[in-house]
Amino acid sequence: MKCPFCGSIEDKVIDSRSSRDGDVIRRRRECLKCEQRFTSYERVEDPLPMVIKKDGRREAFERHKILTGLKKSCEKRPIPIETLEAIENAISQRAIALGVKEIQSSWVGEEIMASLKEVDKVAYVRFASVYRQFKDINDLIDEVKTLFDAKEGRKD
Repeated sequence: MKCPFCGSIEDKVIDSRSSRDGDVIRRRRECLKCEQRFTSYERVEDPLPMVIKKDGRREAFERHKILTGLKKSCEKRPIPIETLEAIENAISQRAIALGVKEIQSSWVGEEIMASLKEVDKVAYVRFASVYRQFKDINDLIDEVKTLFDAKEGRKD
């Protein structure tokens, strides 16, 4: 593991811990050259499908893109990073469970929106405004009305 401070590849592991669900190992390391400490994460590389973008291009499925989108949507919201990481992990696991070699980017977007809708409505609307490419305030109002209608429908 390359030290992020000095670039040395000589280090020692000080502590290792598994995540709650056991699919990630967190390792605390100390560089033998500069003695700085840093954290690394290990996970089994899953056979993630390729993502077919709206324009037909194909890209590798990248977990960090999901987490980046979640973080942007939830900025300044009271949502712990652990919740966002759990959403990212759940979406990735569902993609693997589909057992296909390719998925549409729209599938990923809808999964993110469904998860955000359960966690935080403001973050959901933020993500939806970018994902659905709202053209004006009326699109935003329509989306918020849909949320209110769904909430009212559950009270009956």
